[in-house]
Amino acid sequence: MKNDFQTISVIGLGYIGLPAAAMFASRKIKVVGVDVNAAAVDTINRGEIHIVEPDLDLVVHAAVSEGYLRATTKPEPAEAFLIAVPTPFKGENHDPDLSYIEAAAKAIAPVLEAGNLVILESTSPVGATEALARWLAEARPELTFPQDAGERSDIRIAHCPERVLPGKVMQELISNDRVIGGMTRRCSEMAVALYKVFVTAECVIASGPRVAEMAKLTENSFRDVNIAFANELSVICDKLDMDVWELIALANRHPRVNILQPGPGVGGHCIAVDPWFIVSSAPKQARLIRAAREVNDAKPDWVLEKVRSAIGAHLSEHPSKTASDVVLAVYGLAFKPDIDDLRESPAVAIAHTLVSQHPGRVQVVEPNINSLPASLEGAELTALESARSADIHVMLVDHKSFRTSERPNGLVVDARGVWE
Repeated sequence: MKNDFQTISVIGLGYIGLPAAAMFASRKIKVVGVDVNAAAVDTINRGEIHIVEPDLDLVVHAAVSEGYLRATTKPEPAEAFLIAVPTPFKGENHDPDLSYIEAAAKAIAPVLEAGNLVILESTSPVGATEALARWLAEARPELTFPQDAGERSDIRIAHCPERVLPGKVMQELISNDRVIGGMTRRCSEMAVALYKVFVTAECVIASGPRVAEMAKLTENSFRDVNIAFANELSVICDKLDMDVWELIALANRHPRVNILQPGPGVGGHCIAVDPWFIVSSAPKQARLIRAAREVNDAKPDWVLEKVRSAIGAHLSEHPSKTASDVVLAVYGLAFKPDIDDLRESPAVAIAHTLVSQHPGRVQVVEPNINSLPASLEGAELTALESARSADIHVMLVDHKSFRTSERPNGLVVDARGVWE
């Protein structure tokens, strides 16, 4: 099926939506980006970006300057709509919150026309694409949708989850395979034609949207389980007075073993979230996936206990001091190295607890941001060299600048093995 899309609308201009919008626009297709954040809209329309992602600024600037990319707060007619909005939790049971997808559906429904394609890119629990189709059908009863009209439907609907790595989004949008699950075969074929505008890798058609949804959740759950194994090893090694970094290096010399490196937990908008979507769909069956999530969710508390022990050890060595005199330096807030993305970051959660509980100064070294989030009010954003005089150093994210730095004086709690 050839590409005949004249205008594409991308709903949600965050870490996934904006790069996708810029990529389509770079292929000389008119793109209208939609976001509820008026400040982000204004920034994009100036040819600038409100997030950090290598090469994205150049592509956005060119696309806006040439008239192929424009942002707005209200949806407009288009041939294809890509929905890339958040899918967070609600409540303490980690139940998926589909309210953003529902709001996006209701926002685009008034401008839908027969022949349009709607793709859900948001990482979603199984059944979310079908829910999207229902919400659209309820809002536009005069149009037909795949769940009722099948291949003859006026509107085509598919799920195509993003599969990119922050920091390499602009390359991986092009080079990574895409999994596409249309509600009918024609829905899938139209989605393939859309993505082939810039995707050089294979667009693989799944048997339906539920399988496509589950594929993305499975990918990140697989990674989560492997990280949990490494994190659990670090706790066991600490109990047995072993160096986990040495242990993993030795075990990985086996030709069929590749253990990951432990850390302070798991963050980001995918790995820390997606496994719970599987658990919510099959709570009795997802035992290993749940256990891995619980191991990774517990790791920040373990790190905090190591910091408390370090504070106690420092005070024992300096009996004239009180806890208020102890200066902590926290290294890294992002959920992974060398990016500015703090979403679901265990480092932020750890830093927040330290700021709220430690009576002394807390210095934060995060080279990828210009200001601290509101949750860390009272902490000091400082440079790497300025933190070297702190009493206790807490390594949480192994940014490149940290990996090349010397071990500082004072006690060290190293959750990433940078100074071990």
